Amino acid sequence: MAAIVLTRARNLAHLAYGLRYIRTQVASPLLSKENYDYDLVVIGGGSGGLACAKQAVQLGAKVAVLDFVKPSPQGTRWGLGGTCVNVGCIPKKLMHQASLLGEAIHDSQPYGWQFADPASVRHDWATLTESVQNHIKSVNWVTRVDLRDQKVEYINGLGYFRDAHTVVARMKNDTERELRTKHVVIAVGGRPRYPDIPGAVEHCITSDDIFSLPRAPGKTLLVGAGYIGLECAGFLKGLGYDVTVMVRSILLRGFDQQMATMIGDSMVEKGIRFHHKTRPLAVEKQADGRLLVRYETDGAESGTAEDTFDTVLFAIGRQAETGSLQLDKAGVVTADGGKSDKLDVDDESHRTNVENVYAVGDVLYRKPELTPVAIHAGRIIARRLFGGSSETMDYRDVATTVFTPLEYGCVGLSEEAAEAAHGKDNIEVYHAYYKPTEFFVPQRSVRYCYLKTVALREGDQRVLGLHFLGPAAGEVIQGFAAALKCGLTMKVLRNTVGIHPTVAEEFTRLAITKSSGLDPTPATCCS
Repeated sequence: MAAIVLTRARNLAHLAYGLRYIRTQVASPLLSKENYDYDLVVIGGGSGGLACAKQAVQLGAKVAVLDFVKPSPQGTRWGLGGTCVNVGCIPKKLMHQASLLGEAIHDSQPYGWQFADPASVRHDWATLTESVQNHIKSVNWVTRVDLRDQKVEYINGLGYFRDAHTVVARMKNDTERELRTKHVVIAVGGRPRYPDIPGAVEHCITSDDIFSLPRAPGKTLLVGAGYIGLECAGFLKGLGYDVTVMVRSILLRGFDQQMATMIGDSMVEKGIRFHHKTRPLAVEKQADGRLLVRYETDGAESGTAEDTFDTVLFAIGRQAETGSLQLDKAGVVTADGGKSDKLDVDDESHRTNVENVYAVGDVLYRKPELTPVAIHAGRIIARRLFGGSSETMDYRDVATTVFTPLEYGCVGLSEEAAEAAHGKDNIEVYHAYYKPTEFFVPQRSVRYCYLKTVALREGDQRVLGLHFLGPAAGEVIQGFAAALKCGLTMKVLRNTVGIHPTVAEEFTRLAITKSSGLDPTPATCCS
């Protein structure tokens, strides 16, 4: 029996190889006839670009990937893999985990774990950054090996257009290499913005720098209240640093604002200071190396003030890395009539305004800036170009998580967006506070452990959005995201038996609506 299985496996492997060989032979005459060196050149070696390149090669295309990291203003550089691997999701999650472990160490004492001197527990920044960077370097290496094994040509050069079918790679030694290609995918992503104020670029850092910062950050100012700013503020506070967040307008723009407010309140409870309606005016380096920040506040407490910090981190948004591509040479026009730095693409094929030029990932205009989104879309582009697929990318109901100290996971519409789309009278919001079992010993605050489901009021009440604030939010929301894509209704949700005792089961126990005015606080963990 084993011999039969082995023979079948070998036959399937030979068949797969044969199909790939045939595709390659079909492609080769086309390349020579049209005088192209490649079927596809991908500009950008991040998640979306690499996924597209590898999928295209598996379908028989000849592919090259260009990737070059321009150092940050503070001189930080990194290897192949893009933002997520090097200065985004991966190091962020590792530092968030380090923060949670610190809290767990102190929580462990009531469970019977003993320390000779609990007060002596300290965190070492250098050890953390070394561990994080070692992991990143290993991923950089594996990524390069994977490209080599899959026959994707990797070029460590900065790409730009000479025309729609010609991409030039400028190498480290300033030499240039010209690549003729049938198709181009732009996957250059984005980099953090700096404000136009004195001292910002010279003395301050961004998320490009924090994960490899060679010194402990000390007293830190985070400017910006998007998810990057709040996540960095959260793990820095958890590691024991003095943290202040400067908020120009609102927290977590684009997210459900009730949940955003609760996140802010929970961070205040953790000891993080917030300056609302405030913007920095200038940053000056003092003789002792510390940074004096002058800032202005609007509203009831209007006026100017100043404070001194060891580190100032700007998280005020990101800009697409399209400025050096020389898009005009290819005829590519950026979004909003050329006013934006991002690219608009058609929803069906991800094509720009130029027939053979496509784009994917964070460089896209008004699309979710998330790694899994870029990966999925990149593969779809390759399958459409080289596999005969008609598949399209569905950008609706994409789940995400904000890794603040108390995590926030969500999928679907916010309460505000649901009201705008369907009318306030046509939606129902089910909500509840809850008490995680792991917060009972020791007694930890459960004031902000909260969830809600936004649904249509009619019929079986189709669910439009789910929002969860609490431990392991990302793990919780992922499963419910699949259910939402399948047409989840409140009737189905209420008929689902939860796993007890978990925090995820709280979605299956939702019974109180906002419109009822009833108290959504449970009496016990099993009520």
